[in-house]
Amino acid sequence: MKKSLLKKVFGLSVAAFMMLTSVGCGSGSDDKESSYSAESDDSLQKVLDSGKFILGLDATFKPMGYTDENDEIVGFDIDVAEEVCSRMGVELVKQPINWDTKEQDLNVGKIDCIWNGMSVNPGRAEEMNLSEPYMKNSMVFVVGASSEAKGMEDLKGKTIAVQNGSTAQEILESCDIAGDITVQAMATNVEALQQLDLAIVDAVFLDSVVANYEIQTSGKDYVVLPDGLEEEEYAIGFRKNDQKLRDEVQKILSEMKADGKLGEISTKWFGSDITTVK
Repeated sequence: MKKSLLKKVFGLSVAAFMMLTSVGCGSGSDDKESSYSAESDDSLQKVLDSGKFILGLDATFKPMGYTDENDEIVGFDIDVAEEVCSRMGVELVKQPINWDTKEQDLNVGKIDCIWNGMSVNPGRAEEMNLSEPYMKNSMVFVVGASSEAKGMEDLKGKTIAVQNGSTAQEILESCDIAGDITVQAMATNVEALQQLDLAIVDAVFLDSVVANYEIQTSGKDYVVLPDGLEEEEYAIGFRKNDQKLRDEVQKILSEMKADGKLGEISTKWFGSDITTVK
């Protein structure tokens, strides 16, 4: 009995020791992993070392980032990114991408960010590390001047074009009149508006920023219907773990807001400072 009791006590002591050792090792491992994760974020250093910051965009998205008549990619976002890169001491590389596969291009490292009037939504916030919003936007319906449609209800039974892979498409396909319209998904807003010009579609659903710019600069008789759908905000998308790069860009944007450079760029494109950077 005594020998048996001693064996039991010894066994319990060994088990307790192993548990304590296991807990200690587990804690150390977690701390090390946590520390490693923080230290292994070399996203900013990679950009600084390469001397290049690769911006992904839909190069038809006026006025945020688009190809002009000289085959140059220009726009509000481009001017802001150029200034950010100048302050970082790196070159801005403008990389056109397919908007429908933008997340894949970001995650495989083809680009360092998505910066092109990208609307914030829960799915994008989950998939990417987003900057703070820098501009407000809303989604609106655009029709031709000869259209009889005076509001959203008048679009029932009509065909509406929208950019494929955009938040506009998601909103349109889930709105109150979704069951009463035909949605025509196009690769770009430019193509969608061309379909409107040709009377192939009855309306286009797109960002108010784009719609207003097109009305001001194209000379086309577009009309924005008074009842749009959702208010949105624009943000820059980075890879989920690229915190240091995201924070550096955010810091520079705040400096540009404070010293007036951001307002200067906004006034150039929109007539006033409509940015919301803090």
